[in-house]
Amino acid sequence: MSEKEKQNRIIVTVLGKDKVGIIAGITGVLADLNANILDIRQTIMQEFFTMIMIVDISKCRVDFDTLLAKLQAKGEELGVKVNAQHEDVFSFMHRI
Repeated sequence: MSEKEKQNRIIVTVLGKDKVGIIAGITGVLADLNANILDIRQTIMQEFFTMIMIVDISKCRVDFDTLLAKLQAKGEELGVKVNAQHEDVFSFMHRI
């Protein structure tokens, strides 16, 4: 994968109490802004919802900061914590 492709990918994490509509709400924001979900994993651990996504933002209609703000606003509305980082930053911070 080229460096340019890596710069256009972000890691989105979502954590919080499980309830109906979390996946639809967060993925809806991404779809509305033309961000493409490349991979998605979610699970419920007892009553806690966790989700991680790899998202291509190369054709996104807004910049990264605006996208993050919109995701976090939707997360607040849904009662979950949403974070996003560029893939290279995420990989650097979580290397073993």
